[in-house]
Amino acid sequence: MLRIPVLAALLSLACCGAAAGVPQPGTAVDQTASPASAGCLTPPPVAPGETAALTLTSGGQQRSYLVHVPAGYRSADRTPLVLAFHGSGESDTQIESYSGLSALDAIVLYPEGTIGTNGETSWEGAPYSSGVDDVRFVQDLLARTQQQFCVDQGRIYATGKSNGGGFTALLACRLPRRIAAFAPVAGAYYPETTQGCRTSPPVPMLEFHGTADPVIHYDGGTSHGEQYPSIAQWLSTWTDKDRCSAESRRSIGSDVVEFDWTPCVRGTEVTHYQVIGGGHTWPGAVAPSGPGHTTQTISATAVMWEFFARHPLDRPAHPGGW
Repeated sequence: MLRIPVLAALLSLACCGAAAGVPQPGTAVDQTASPASAGCLTPPPVAPGETAALTLTSGGQQRSYLVHVPAGYRSADRTPLVLAFHGSGESDTQIESYSGLSALDAIVLYPEGTIGTNGETSWEGAPYSSGVDDVRFVQDLLARTQQQFCVDQGRIYATGKSNGGGFTALLACRLPRRIAAFAPVAGAYYPETTQGCRTSPPVPMLEFHGTADPVIHYDGGTSHGEQYPSIAQWLSTWTDKDRCSAESRRSIGSDVVEFDWTPCVRGTEVTHYQVIGGGHTWPGAVAPSGPGHTTQTISATAVMWEFFARHPLDRPAHPGGW
């Protein structure tokens, strides 16, 4: 049975209570269409309720990551999985600290980037990345985790901040049949993050961005010698890709506007949370997450968890595994 209890404090910030169709604590969820992974009924390498640092070899290089196992984890139950990618210059421990994702009833993976040409940790898709195949790393990491834990393979999700948000967008085009839905925060959408997008299928996309972001400007700009689009332009590419209907919007408190484009094809959805005056930060962050104002009107973590719950993977698997 899929268990989705979220801390009450997070849910109260998720804007207006539980969304229609979102499983609530104690509610049984039909999982007949969600295959379990090979790690079911296997003793986990990390105790429930704990976060541990692990490594694996990918592309001939040793890579590091954190894995958090929810306190209620049972090896007989299929459990959702969330990938969380830190920003450039950040670490796996930092994004775990400020995002609050480890409060979710999900296995959460916090991969660590490699040192890029800017001398800081980075992810594929940025002009300063190290050149390492991070998409392959994610595939290897998922394969390892699915062997070690009872993962609900229909409920694997991805999020990330800044450069990690841009990499999340790249994964939406490169691994759309492995990951069910995507939620970048303050994403850096460099041109390289569109690799594979032209021919990839529609996917559910949720985006958060502050209008006063001093690092990745809301209206677009240039960074590290490359232009990146405005958030409006970037969203337009996704609403076109998902063939969504007309835009609707609503205000949440005094500093957040929710933009939604539904219905979209194949049950997908594109949603954007505009944080008026928001900085390069994680909405609702429980620790410092970047420069500028951090809204507490919403919790990005709670909002994306509800979004993820609405979008299990039902796109056909590719024979090559992606």
